[in-house]
Amino acid sequence: MSPNPKNLAIKDFVYELPDDRIAKFPLPERDQSKLLYYHRENITNYTFTDLPQLLPPGSLLVFNNTKVVQARLLFQKETGGIVEIFCLEPVAPHREVQLAMQQTGGCTWKCLVGNNKRWKSGPLQLYFEGGVATAEREAQQDGHFLIRFTWTPAELTFAEVLERCGRLPLPPYLNRDLTPEDRTRYQTIYAHHQGAVAAPTAGLHFTDRVMEQLRARGTDSTYLTLHVGAGTFKPVKADTMEAHEMHAEQLMVSKEVVELLLQHLGKPVIPVGTTSMRSLESLYWLGTLLLRQPDLKPEELHVTQWIPYETATPPAAAEALQALLHYMDRHHTDHLHASTQIIIAPGYTFRVCSGLVTNFHQPESTLLLLVAALIGENWKQVYRHAMDNDYRFLSYGDSSLLLP
Repeated sequence: MSPNPKNLAIKDFVYELPDDRIAKFPLPERDQSKLLYYHRENITNYTFTDLPQLLPPGSLLVFNNTKVVQARLLFQKETGGIVEIFCLEPVAPHREVQLAMQQTGGCTWKCLVGNNKRWKSGPLQLYFEGGVATAEREAQQDGHFLIRFTWTPAELTFAEVLERCGRLPLPPYLNRDLTPEDRTRYQTIYAHHQGAVAAPTAGLHFTDRVMEQLRARGTDSTYLTLHVGAGTFKPVKADTMEAHEMHAEQLMVSKEVVELLLQHLGKPVIPVGTTSMRSLESLYWLGTLLLRQPDLKPEELHVTQWIPYETATPPAAAEALQALLHYMDRHHTDHLHASTQIIIAPGYTFRVCSGLVTNFHQPESTLLLLVAALIGENWKQVYRHAMDNDYRFLSYGDSSLLLP
């Protein structure tokens, strides 16, 4: 049983991040960002185009191919005032993001509402080219609202409605207006499945050129989908981690990916980004759940945040991954849909991943805890080096390859 990180104090994961070190805009070329290479406690500076030659032989790179949706909707009241509705996750008729995005005519989502006090009563409307969307409040719960959306033409999918009248949700710490460039640069070049409200930013550095170099060097790669939620920016307010509730995110993985992971056990599996890492490690814990409860229903496939630290005798990785394949076979499906609240923090034992490609994260964040889980107290040395060597921080910032 791993040591339990519930008693970790978030104040121990702080560093000074001046505002001028936060990259407010992307570089002209994605792959020209700096790359900090951490390998067995040694740190070297490179450029991101060097990544293919720095990866260990036999590596499997795992990418998150979620696509950021234009989740911010600016509805206008009859008096002219603006009410902003930020779509977080679907509620009805489908909770699964893939299905919810294809819904026609109407749907209900959990949302944040800006300027809610100005929204006295009745529906709000938003006109777009060729149609109109209507929003009605159904309920309020835990700081969120359930918003019922309807639209005409009714044959449009919700994905098409968001594409026509929504705005891209930039991270709050950029503290600037959206530019036309953000529509392409705040997406990875391999973004495919719509549903995220934040980009898996470690992947923003990859270009066709880097992908071609990876193929030329024989580096294997594969894709899974974790729809990044707004909770990724949620600060840790609690003094200790026990009182912090991790946000849940939806995960989708194909049978082919699980089979590939089984083949690579014992070789380096390197996730691109914290979301890919949380997904890969969650697959292991889903397999562990299924070994104990093979008859779980699809809606019960959920990894709670503390399960890694409360499981007395975790199985071997091969056994857990095999359980996922058996489950998919029994349910006659090629894809596994699940959700995860996993928290990866110091005390965590990695079951699948052996390194990480990632950007530099906010102080006192669960993402920084994840980095510390991988490289221990050396995270302080890595971040000090990045600060001393003019690395750019956060979503549009520079990158690192961390190999403990």
